[in-house]
Amino acid sequence: MSAATVPTNARAAALWMLFAVLSFAGMDAGMKWIANDYSAFQVATFRSLATLPLIVGWLLLRGRAGTLLRIHWPLHLLRGVLGVGMIAGFVYGLARMPLSTAYAIVFVSPLMVTALAVPLLGEKVGPRRWTAIVVGVVGVLVVLRPTGEGMATLAGLAVVGGALCYAIASVTVRKLAQRDSPEALVFWFLVLMAVFAGALAWPDWQPLQREHWWVLALIGVTGALGQVGLTHAFRLGEASQVAPLEYTALVWVVLLDLFVWQVLPDGMTWLGAGIIVASGLYMFRREKVLSDTGNVDADIKRLDGTPPP
Repeated sequence: MSAATVPTNARAAALWMLFAVLSFAGMDAGMKWIANDYSAFQVATFRSLATLPLIVGWLLLRGRAGTLLRIHWPLHLLRGVLGVGMIAGFVYGLARMPLSTAYAIVFVSPLMVTALAVPLLGEKVGPRRWTAIVVGVVGVLVVLRPTGEGMATLAGLAVVGGALCYAIASVTVRKLAQRDSPEALVFWFLVLMAVFAGALAWPDWQPLQREHWWVLALIGVTGALGQVGLTHAFRLGEASQVAPLEYTALVWVVLLDLFVWQVLPDGMTWLGAGIIVASGLYMFRREKVLSDTGNVDADIKRLDGTPPP
């Protein structure tokens, strides 16, 4: 299909998604910038508190504040706990590895979501998608290299744990999206993560350093802009076409690693990332085919507004 025949909403959805991915990469770079100065739980608290006021303002402008109270509390509380594990594990890894390496590991999350949907949601996954999941896990092992000089350290395992928390949280979104508004999903995720992470960070809480105020502002603005972009992308386009664009984040984080921290992933990390991305793209393609035939739920939108963590 030529560019001239692409529907305007599909093109706009793609542009919004690319904007969201860039924004979230900026947010994660901000978290990495301060990850060595505060505990992972405190950075998770900063991430929520910095973004929350802007998200509240956005919801008020859209006239959607009335949707925030009609919610299913047990699953929201579970998502709050999982959000703490997701961001804290990711931030712990960011303090000890390149941003691009952490992203490469987190990219396995969509494969985890499909695998977890079997026991948790009763969905059926065929042999082709199971093969993609296994291949994606092999990609993670290539990055981690548990028997070599890879990332199979506590930091690497923390990022894997964060990816698993993200995947479980995404499964709960599929349940919550049937009854709660997308705005409630975003708002309460941030509020509960701030409360839970703040409680865990409090015993070792460090005052915010003056030179980090701009970083906190960056995290807040880019996190809010990423959420706005994500919402518009999934409103205008099909999830199966928009979601794979998340993998473009690898371009931005590699550039950030190169120009900000002067590091690059090694060859084996590139290989593992390629395996993971290829598996994920095949998974998205396969789910698109199955949704067109009515054999799988096509609503795979990521409604929680979180980055690949």
